[in-house]
Amino acid sequence: MSAGGGIVLGESGLFDPTAPLSPSGNLRRRMVVDWLVRLVATAAALAAVAILAIIIYDVVARGASSLSVGFVTQSPQGLAGGGILNFLVGTLEVVAFGAVIALPLGILTGLFLTEFTGPRSRLGNLLKLALDVMQGLPTIVVALFIYGLIVIPEKRESGFAASLALAIIMLPLMARASQEVLLLVPNSLREAADALGVNRWRTVLTVILPSAVGGIATGGILAIARAAGETAPVLLLDSLYGQTNTTFDIFHGVPTVPMLIYSSVDLPIPEAVARAWGASLVLMAMILLANISARVILTRTRAKMGT
Repeated sequence: MSAGGGIVLGESGLFDPTAPLSPSGNLRRRMVVDWLVRLVATAAALAAVAILAIIIYDVVARGASSLSVGFVTQSPQGLAGGGILNFLVGTLEVVAFGAVIALPLGILTGLFLTEFTGPRSRLGNLLKLALDVMQGLPTIVVALFIYGLIVIPEKRESGFAASLALAIIMLPLMARASQEVLLLVPNSLREAADALGVNRWRTVLTVILPSAVGGIATGGILAIARAAGETAPVLLLDSLYGQTNTTFDIFHGVPTVPMLIYSSVDLPIPEAVARAWGASLVLMAMILLANISARVILTRTRAKMGT
């Protein structure tokens, strides 16, 4: 016999674990709720993809006419002429300098959290909380912090100040990505190294890091792609520069693509607006390629690790 709540009872009236299960009266309601949740989740995913597709289409439609070989190989000529070479070089310079600061610190932080702290470590939990808070900070707040720390005392804006802000933005992303990838490394590798009497630092350098290098590279690419499109740090910290100059002096104003877009899109010059849309298309293409490359590397890394 079966009780109303789906509990199967034997002939003695007691629960019989060997008896076949029967559906309860709530099965239909649960199936309807499950179907509705799946429908809402699918609709949300499709909406996100649709929004991305609309943005890509709009940028391509407005910026494709400006693209040419000279657009990415020539520097600007005035407010509307020429290309965006010096802005591309400046963006790569500022982002690369920030990555040199953030990526090693992020990798070391991920190693510390996975290899040298336990799940009950107060320091480890505090560090995780700090990373989560940093990851949620608005970029304008980070830019204001660097503005008070660097720009006001030196009384000048610079690419170095923007790089520091981008490093703060990249650091929690890199640390969390490194931590997640290092956790995927099988414990059997660590145990085998311990059984052979290998020092922990040597195990990390020769066993753990080589196994996770693909995933760590993925995290680095995603962090760099995130920083390359940031506007708030360069708007506050690196907005004074020579419009037509290509500079490699990070301690002075460095032209960047986000600032070109911000300063040109509302000018009463159609050619300047067209150049801003073309720069937007180039920047978006670079970020999309970086994200796709990161996903491909991550997929290969997971397949290599068997996860």
